[in-house]
Order: sequence, then C-alpha cells, then structure tokens
Amino acid sequence: MAYIQLVINLVAFAAILWAVNVYIPMNVTVKKVVNGVVVVIAILFVLSAFGFFGPIAW
Repeated sequence: MAYIQLVINLVAFAAILWAVNVYIPMNVTVKKVVNGVVVVIAILFVLSAFGFFGPIAW
C-alpha cells in the first residue's frame, strides 16, 4: 500500500470519528468506547499496512 493511500485512509478515519463525536449525541461512556474501538482499528490498520500483520480480511 502506498504511503499516500495510508495517509488518506487515516484522514478518513479521523474525519468519520470527528463527525460521529460532533453530530451524534451519545452518552460520554459510549463515546469513549466508540473512540477506543476506532483507535484500535486504526492502529491495526497501520500495523497491517507496514507488514506487522497479514492482510486484514473483512
């Protein structure tokens, strides 16, 4: 995966997370869980892009 594509995907993750946090009213606890899950997915995505994991099959 090209680095520019990785950066574009990370910006998309951040934009979606921002939109969810701003426009969807949630309890603070639920918001923390959603943020944590998205951060873990983003970290796994980056590690997969650098070859620490095999390709993630959805």
